[in-house]
Amino acid sequence: MGHSPDITAGSHGAPAGAPGVNDAVNAVCPWTGKPISPEGLTLYAGAVVGFANAELRDQFARAVRQFEDALAVRRAETAGNSE
Repeated sequence: MGHSPDITAGSHGAPAGAPGVNDAVNAVCPWTGKPISPEGLTLYAGAVVGFANAELRDQFARAVRQFEDALAVRRAETAGNSE
């Protein structure tokens, strides 16, 4: 079975000890090239990644889910053809 990447949306008013922008693997948003923001943080594959804002963070999560869904369909089709 395929492994879905760990994607967790950030939240406003994150609890103490929650990851911050300094914990992210990137300093600039891959969509805009602007600095990442606390609202744009998420976890992906066990690492903190950042985006310029929550909307772009959510756009990333939707894109990853679409790819994972497409891969799951392809794997199921491939498995069905090999029987």
